Amino acid sequence: MAYDIHIVFDCKDVDKVSRFWLTALEGYNYPGSPPDQPPGSPPAGYDSWEAMADAMGIPADQRYTTRTIIDTQGSRPDIFFIAVPEGKVVKNRVHLDIKASNGLPPDQVRARQDAEAERLVAAGANILARVEGILVLQDVEGNEFCIT
Repeated sequence: MAYDIHIVFDCKDVDKVSRFWLTALEGYNYPGSPPDQPPGSPPAGYDSWEAMADAMGIPADQRYTTRTIIDTQGSRPDIFFIAVPEGKVVKNRVHLDIKASNGLPPDQVRARQDAEAERLVAAGANILARVEGILVLQDVEGNEFCIT
């Protein structure tokens, strides 16, 4: 039997980390976000996610304990974010690779990786290193990922 998978991030600030990955991974969105609006937009009829939570009676301390982003085309795994009390303390043993230069000729790879890194740094990422042609970065909570 083949199983579907979810990728799960433990994090302190579920909203901040999930919004970073919405920016990093084009084609993902929150369930309920209108497809004709920018990714992360609140559902139709609400000015904000907080307004929706208020209307649903969700207590403030129970908001943003979890969040999911889904591939709008349905071909990539869902990514789940869950609030945990502890911060990140060691290097990730598993990480995501963003394949920004997939299929490009070798002379265009570095420029494409650098452009993607610049976009993600503007969203809160930090560049750690370039190792053997791969850029290593950290997201807004220090989770390592690569741009290939």
